[in-house]
Amino acid sequence: MIVRPFRPGDEDAVVDVILPIQREEFGIAITAADQPDLAAIPDWYQTGRGQFWLAELDGRAVGTVALKDIGGAAVALRKMFVKPVARGAVGAAQALLDAALAHARTNGVATVWLGTTDKFKAAHRFYEKNGFDLVEVADLPESFPRMAVDTRFYRLAL
Repeated sequence: MIVRPFRPGDEDAVVDVILPIQREEFGIAITAADQPDLAAIPDWYQTGRGQFWLAELDGRAVGTVALKDIGGAAVALRKMFVKPVARGAVGAAQALLDAALAHARTNGVATVWLGTTDKFKAAHRFYEKNGFDLVEVADLPESFPRMAVDTRFYRLAL
């Protein structure tokens, strides 16, 4: 498995990872059109301290993660999705998070924020295992790009 930055031409692979997980696994009624960031990944994520990565297994995209620069030496961790085939022992989620956090540290990020839904129980355990602390919505920075479905929030100080 490899983790690499997003390149133009990866758009369909990104959607093929993210949408089935959102819609089929978690029952969120969402489309690619509802997520304009997916159509403009370089402009949305690959600026400032941000970046977007794909995990590939045997040449096929199996996971994604992004950091969105929100100013003030802070980023929002977004679009963390891993196909079932690459979960667990394969280690795609950990490899993606490790790449994102290494990038953040190298680029002077002080705080990583994230939002998720109550439905993503395994994600809660994963983030907590990796040192993220649960925070209240009132603790989020004003610049945090809150999604309507997000109900649970975390912070990691680097």
